[in-house]
Amino acid sequence: MGLGNIWKFPWMVSESGGGAFVLLYIISVILIALPIMIAEVFIGRHGKQNPVASIKYLSNESSSFDVKEIDSDLKRVKTKKQKYSNSDDYTNWQLVGWGGIIAGILILSFYSVIAGWTMSYILKAGSGAFNLIGLVESKKIFSDLISDPEKLLAWHTIFIFLTCYIVAQGVKGGLEKAVKFLIPGLFILLIGLALYSTTLSGFNDGIKYMFIPELSKIDSGVVLSAIGMAFFSLSLGMGSLMIYGSYLSDDSSIGEVTALVAFADTFVAILAGIIIFPIVFTYNLDPSTAGPGLIFETLPIAFGAMPGGVIIATLFFILLFFAAITSSISLIEPAISFLIEKFSISRADATLKMGILTWLIGIGTILSFNLISDYKILGMNFFDLLDGLTSKVMLPLGGLLMAIFTGYIVKRSIVKDELRFGTVKFNFWMILIRYIAPIAVTLIFAHGLLA
Repeated sequence: MGLGNIWKFPWMVSESGGGAFVLLYIISVILIALPIMIAEVFIGRHGKQNPVASIKYLSNESSSFDVKEIDSDLKRVKTKKQKYSNSDDYTNWQLVGWGGIIAGILILSFYSVIAGWTMSYILKAGSGAFNLIGLVESKKIFSDLISDPEKLLAWHTIFIFLTCYIVAQGVKGGLEKAVKFLIPGLFILLIGLALYSTTLSGFNDGIKYMFIPELSKIDSGVVLSAIGMAFFSLSLGMGSLMIYGSYLSDDSSIGEVTALVAFADTFVAILAGIIIFPIVFTYNLDPSTAGPGLIFETLPIAFGAMPGGVIIATLFFILLFFAAITSSISLIEPAISFLIEKFSISRADATLKMGILTWLIGIGTILSFNLISDYKILGMNFFDLLDGLTSKVMLPLGGLLMAIFTGYIVKRSIVKDELRFGTVKFNFWMILIRYIAPIAVTLIFAHGLLA
């Protein structure tokens, strides 16, 4: 559970057709994202290294074959492994791991800025700034924040520093123990806010907007956005799931773990929408023009109107911050693991290098909301460009290549032994990973390029 579920999902729903997007998102999770998620965790657990090294290891393992020869001394047949002459071609698949690492750093660079908004809102909520405010006042609070590059830079710096400090020290101990309580706490608070939204006058309109799709709104752009959101929310194609997979116990079922994560992740995203859109329609907001500030402009209004709103709002943004920090760790960890294993440098040194790089890229996002907001690349500001490049291009493309790699390059016996699926379940998954997922993503990409 992170900003992808609570911040980005409602924004994407409002930008991409409401119920039509939600329908396509759920389909994308089931038929495309989940099968690829299983593949990514499988690669990580089997390779037990950083994403680049794990893919290279599997490539080499899958390019070997058994050779029978006679041992003249022992007078018996022995078996040894040989490599195909073109085995070096197989190792080129490690570029998929590289792409995931780069995508993770790019995402964290703007993710940190959004997380900075969350930290700022903790103070605003605690000070009672949301008490009985209306739409105009809420919009002004958010506008004043993003139009101030110095404040954004300060929060961005603090968040990157905290992320790097935790990663450099290791996530065991305090943070890990705290998250076991804080994330369930955020989930319970979301349930409470969803129940509160049922009391609002715009509840029915909000629910209709989310769950009654207007099929006429479906086009290649909406489909690609839904696939991209599924990949972003589930952290696919970033290498982080390979890292988690490398730590996953051999006794754990990859299928059960990934299915549970996908279900919980999707449920929280839907829950966020159930909270947000009744507020949107209660206060006559136009959801299609809300943009990335949607939750920061709508939730304060609800917090300001409810009893105990100061405490609830403060607690909500504190818990959302912890959700953001745990996600940021998973975004930067693949790059750090690669540097440590490839160059034999310390964790602190690797974290410092990646932290500085991420912080520098994030400055572009900060300025895209104020000083350079009028400067466009392909009609997009810097933030929109990074968001579109990662969620609509790099993550789906990485997932596509991972599906092809697992479905066609890795030996079937290796995959079957690692997943331990029954024959019917395994064959169904192979159909999804070899045909459905690659074809769907390829067609959407092709249509987008030709449109």
